[in-house]
Amino acid sequence: MIKISIVNYTNTLPFKWALKRSDIMQKIDLQEDIPSICAQKLKFKQVDLALVPVALLPKLDTYFIETNYCIGANGKVDSVKLYSQVPLNEIKTVTLDYQSKSSITLTKVLFKFFWDFEVDYLDAMPGFENEIKDTNAAVVIGDRTFELNGKFKYEYDLAEEWKKFTGLPFVFAAWVSTEKLPQEFIKEFNSVLKHGIDNVLSAIKEDYNLKSLSKDQTIEYLVKRIDYNLDADKRKALDLFLDYIKKL
Repeated sequence: MIKISIVNYTNTLPFKWALKRSDIMQKIDLQEDIPSICAQKLKFKQVDLALVPVALLPKLDTYFIETNYCIGANGKVDSVKLYSQVPLNEIKTVTLDYQSKSSITLTKVLFKFFWDFEVDYLDAMPGFENEIKDTNAAVVIGDRTFELNGKFKYEYDLAEEWKKFTGLPFVFAAWVSTEKLPQEFIKEFNSVLKHGIDNVLSAIKEDYNLKSLSKDQTIEYLVKRIDYNLDADKRKALDLFLDYIKKL
């Protein structure tokens, strides 16, 4: 059995829907985790393939991006936000979500190279969303953002800010292995993922269970906000992001 860790956010619904309905399930052990746990499992070889935050890549001795699909955005993504009660130039501290390294690293890149403001970073503890006040801002990712959007005076969509900065889309997570997997399996896996992306509406219709978004909002999020194809522009953006990480 090939062990696979997948992010358990709404944005992976098309992947999970397709995988769970395919014959490939007879060959895999599919585990659902938050992004940071996906990354940890891959790094310590507890799984063979994982949908991991791309900021993990520099910490791996070797890695292979195994599929043509990712969790990305070409502009606004709506589920990776910096929330604040004051404008950027008045922020003193930023609490960093513990669930994904890509988003918190992107925040640091934007502050240093694009926004050009110095802030202190704080590690988040559960419930940190309640501490967004005064000059303390916070990065929040995933489904929790759906209940926070519109609640603060300022919110900055990090994928949208990256697009303003670079003119490129952004890749939050990619399918990565630390040892090359059999080509026959990857071909089949790619085919299943493609089926999910090509049938997002069916996936939502059959597997929708999110309380914080209506079905229409979920459709807008998965069809208009998340961009799943790991195309040439996203690969270029990924290389650029990794270059910026080296300069932090």
